[in-house]
Amino acid sequence: MDMTSLLLLGLAALGVISSNSPVTIAMVVLLLLRVLGLQQTFPWLEKYGLTIGIIILTIGVMTPLASGKISLQTVGQSFLHWKSLLAIAIGILVAFLGGRGATLMTNQPTVVAGLLIGTVIGVALFKGVPVGPLIAAGILSLMIGKM
Repeated sequence: MDMTSLLLLGLAALGVISSNSPVTIAMVVLLLLRVLGLQQTFPWLEKYGLTIGIIILTIGVMTPLASGKISLQTVGQSFLHWKSLLAIAIGILVAFLGGRGATLMTNQPTVVAGLLIGTVIGVALFKGVPVGPLIAAGILSLMIGKM
């Protein structure tokens, strides 16, 4: 087994240990693509994978609005309360950081492994949620002055 496959297997193990099923599933899928000789899919996944993931995430976040669980009246009232206004401002900041993070991860793929390991450690040791790599990359881009 080559070193790349061992790394993917190790990251999958970290995903299992930390109960981080998205990381585990992603690493196993990538490992299977390598084992099955489907490496020709990697350039396509590099180019479109993040966009597809963001589309799926956005669908999940917007489903309560589409299903009617969150009414237009509730959305309108969110502009009338200071906590909701603060939530809107933080949402804008997080979206900005996520955009910077996506750009950094695309332009400097060497940071992805560190961000992934940091996220897995955050989930395993601090009961975090595995949504941090894009935001972490955005914060990193601010700290190192790169995009």
